[in-house]
Amino acid sequence: MVSVNEVTQIMAEKGAYVPGKRVKLDFGEEGQIMLDGIEQIVNNEEREADATIKVALADFIAMSQGKLNGAVAFMQGKLKVQGDMGVAMQFQSVTAKMRG
Repeated sequence: MVSVNEVTQIMAEKGAYVPGKRVKLDFGEEGQIMLDGIEQIVNNEEREADATIKVALADFIAMSQGKLNGAVAFMQGKLKVQGDMGVAMQFQSVTAKMRG
């Protein structure tokens, strides 16, 4: 299983963030990733976010591999959003960068 730190590193290398917005990926006890599109960095710091996406790490990895659709995950309750839903809607561009 891939760790949160490994995912953070991959996302940082690929510039996987929403430009101009801060999105926190909350994996529960496994950790979190801050996608800071304002400062254009990806790290594990605790900060205020425009939107927080709560998802299991395994489900996020499946989404980044194209095996799980974000909209389907949301409808199934596997992905929950707090904050700006518009920012969360742009999140699929982040998972696409992971595949690219």
